[in-house]
Amino acid sequence: MKYFDYLTKEQEALLFYSPPVTFNQYTPKELLAYAVGAALYMPATRTSVAEDILKLRAEGLVTVIIDLEDAIGDGEVCFAEESVIRHLSFLSAYADNEPDPVNSLPLIFIRVRNPEQLQQLIFRLGPLITMLTGFVFPKFTAENGADFFEAVADYNSSRGYDAPVLYGMPILESAPIIYRESRLDSLLAIRDLLGDYRDYVLNVRIGATDFSSLFGLRRSPDISIYELAPVRDCISDMINVFGRVEDGYVISGPVWEYFGNRARRSLRPQLSSFDESFGRQPREVSLYSGAAGGLIREVKLDKENGIVGKTIIHPSQLRPVQAIYSVMHEEYVDALGIIGSNDGSRGVFKSEYFNKMNEIKPHLNWAKRIVQRSQVYGVLHEEQHFACLLPENEYSHV
Repeated sequence: MKYFDYLTKEQEALLFYSPPVTFNQYTPKELLAYAVGAALYMPATRTSVAEDILKLRAEGLVTVIIDLEDAIGDGEVCFAEESVIRHLSFLSAYADNEPDPVNSLPLIFIRVRNPEQLQQLIFRLGPLITMLTGFVFPKFTAENGADFFEAVADYNSSRGYDAPVLYGMPILESAPIIYRESRLDSLLAIRDLLGDYRDYVLNVRIGATDFSSLFGLRRSPDISIYELAPVRDCISDMINVFGRVEDGYVISGPVWEYFGNRARRSLRPQLSSFDESFGRQPREVSLYSGAAGGLIREVKLDKENGIVGKTIIHPSQLRPVQAIYSVMHEEYVDALGIIGSNDGSRGVFKSEYFNKMNEIKPHLNWAKRIVQRSQVYGVLHEEQHFACLLPENEYSHV
């Protein structure tokens, strides 16, 4: 499995200076954490989940999260759990008939409601558990977090030698985390807890919809989550606590809940001569006025803040998120130059693009992250831009 594998060999060679690497459930956690990327939610009660996964896999789907929590009514839980077993059984049978079973399916996660449901599912799934890369833990706190991760740790300690590691992805979205008076204590307590289970923490995920709900807020399609002041401040503190290089956590961005023509009409007015005067290419300018314009702006802000990946709720959001995480050639050569010069021979040098200085020590951690991201999402040729990875007919209207 790899990103953009819907491209032909000729297209890949035209677009990529260094193409993405392949990965799967068995890939080391340090790289797999970056590969989660655009994670598509599907309600477990949807009858066509398995068929949709196979269809979308051919169109670039890399990560799917089957939801047993907020997308499921309280009266649907038993049906939803049975549905999960049916979906995974169908996918398992499909993979068994493929020449490369391990790489025939995307990374699959299940979002559970609570630790009790997690424990029951691990038992009920039996051999089907190996179909999963992990579980997603909603409303994660220091109080319930140990129970979630203990269930995962117990499974991993007894799994077969050839079975993949099972991971957990906590979602930070509860009131004590966003309320100012309890935020720092809550975040530090969670960080201490995750440190005890570091080997099984694949991503730390931001649940901004629940945060917004606590204040009666919902962002408009032309507003990014970074413009909602209470949520912005909380995300800033989460990055401060979990985004430190020495801890090695990958933070995934919050869901973008808009798609389709309604968002496009709202976003059109944002196209202006200001964009053109600051050197954006016409293709990129048009993206900012299209149906995915708000999503693209927010993912770019996620990326600038060190966040890699995003929760998505519609297939049309897959390619924009994935494309933006591809690495530009300029970033890549700067990063390689910084890492290659980290021998004490010099402290600063001019970029090969002759437009910036690269300081070895201050920029070294940035460079290492660029190289990690480049393995998963590839490096574009000098003349290419992430917009080249998007379908022209979907994102080119002005």
